[in-house]
Amino acid sequence: MKTILIPTDYQPDALKCIQGITNQVRGEGINLVFVHMFKLSDSENDLLMLSRRSREYERVSDEFYKQLRDIRAQNPQIYNVKLEFLYGSTLGMFRNFLDANEVDMILESESCSFGAIHKSSINPDVLVQKSGLPVLKLNKKQAHVQEQPAGEHVYETEEILTEA
Repeated sequence: MKTILIPTDYQPDALKCIQGITNQVRGEGINLVFVHMFKLSDSENDLLMLSRRSREYERVSDEFYKQLRDIRAQNPQIYNVKLEFLYGSTLGMFRNFLDANEVDMILESESCSFGAIHKSSINPDVLVQKSGLPVLKLNKKQAHVQEQPAGEHVYETEEILTEA
């Protein structure tokens, strides 16, 4: 069972990456954790109300939920899907989030739809690079693992040629 973190803006286009993920991780169950990250506010009132936040879920469109439901129905390989919002921009907070969700690898943000949904939205690329987890890169062809100099895995795709 693999748990894959997907940085997202919760637009329906973000779901296009799921087919590439299921093609790459064949024969294994998959848990998907969609996440959007926000800078933690300096306001005391915002911090006190943080546990009561639900406004962010209003930014997830009905179309996103509908398409996600359809994709799950077509892919028995997908066991669980979580939609999360992470408040904080430190590596420690990000690693705690990864540990709490038992994430095995992270989909690079270029492989799916990612953009700001709020003025406090942050780009997770720097945290992803420093997380120490393998990074999944998707293209439209067959995928393989490429060793990184620092011992990290980057999953890329390459075109496989067959003789006619």
